[in-house]
Amino acid sequence: MFKTLKEAFKIKDVRKKILITLLLLLIYRIGCWLPTPGIALNTYSTAVSEGGDFLSVISAISGGALANGAVLALGVVPYINASIIIQLLTVAIPRLEMLSKQGEEGKKKISFYTKIAALILAIIQSIGIVVGFGVENLDTGVFFGSTWATGALVVAILVAGAMFTVWLGEKITALGIGNGLSLLIFVGLLSSAGTAIFNTIAGISSANLENIWTLLIFLLMLILIFGFIVFIDNAERRVPVQYAKQIKGRKMYGGQNTNIPIKINASGVMPIIFASAIISAPQLIMSIFWYSTDPNSAYMWYSNNLGAGTWPYAIILSVLILALSYFWSYISFNPEDISRQIQQNGGFIPGYRAGKPTADYLRRVSNRLTMWGAIFLAVVSLVPSFIFSLVGTSGSLINAFSSTGLLIVVSVALEIDKQLEAQLLMRNYKGFLK
Repeated sequence: MFKTLKEAFKIKDVRKKILITLLLLLIYRIGCWLPTPGIALNTYSTAVSEGGDFLSVISAISGGALANGAVLALGVVPYINASIIIQLLTVAIPRLEMLSKQGEEGKKKISFYTKIAALILAIIQSIGIVVGFGVENLDTGVFFGSTWATGALVVAILVAGAMFTVWLGEKITALGIGNGLSLLIFVGLLSSAGTAIFNTIAGISSANLENIWTLLIFLLMLILIFGFIVFIDNAERRVPVQYAKQIKGRKMYGGQNTNIPIKINASGVMPIIFASAIISAPQLIMSIFWYSTDPNSAYMWYSNNLGAGTWPYAIILSVLILALSYFWSYISFNPEDISRQIQQNGGFIPGYRAGKPTADYLRRVSNRLTMWGAIFLAVVSLVPSFIFSLVGTSGSLINAFSSTGLLIVVSVALEIDKQLEAQLLMRNYKGFLK
């Protein structure tokens, strides 16, 4: 990857795209530290840190913007949730399913609906932040002592920050390198990880040298987990396809061998994100509207018995990941359509007749790979945190290197490398043609 970056900076057009991307990412990071007028930062940061693992993970994804009470505190979370909802509705609503098959024009309309849903979710989440963390804790001095006016101002700023983040992501996609929203999450996770490592190093003293070994063991485990994720992310099953020779006029077409690559982890990180959101939703709602330190309260009971780190949580999360992986495979991989396309182009899979037998074979292959992909996601979602806890890693490091964050960092880094290589390859072809 470093070699690819070195070669990319030698080409003017690619270098310009990289610099634009870095500039827009810098603007995003500045917005993650600009405080929101009306938020009492000390009270707010304490509430986020005590709000459970779910809020800590969201704060890590935003690069600490949520804990900082920054203008871009919501980050890309409303848009991600809106994208998941719209994708699920695409399967259930025929109108959206028809739009998804209408090419570029249909994608534009679905993107518009996604932004509307993101705006609605941003408003709801902003109101939840103001109400859940206490209207009485607002800094009313910024709006002439009026509590509700200050709350409305905070909601407006947070909503505007969320939509500005979406705009930044689109500009990076259009003018820079890679998917903009993925890069924003990528930079936020790297920022949180860097801050956690720096704080751990800063806390090492001459009287407590065992923390050095803890950090070194943690980094070694992290490298091994990264290597495992990269190995599985690149793993795929290649289904061979042969195309019969066809003579049209004086030319002969076909007669070539190719394959259909089916990835083991085709669904990516989406099953983990959605499963974590489902299982953490009750605790999140309780923490916003009914936070209590009473050991007999429903919130404390849920945290102790079904919260992160408990065995029921691990079992329920694994089952949800398995179910959502199959669901994601169902909406993203259609064996009937692929079988029809192969048949229409005069192709066949060796050993299987065209039509339904080919579709059934592809479905069996997809289901088996989905099972192993789901097992991989379940292992990655639970094992790293358990290993880091055994090593004695601090909570900030565990939150910064969560399973969702590890998968996102690896997938985005690989995607950036592939896009840079594609840009270099296209440039070489242009030079050859000239």
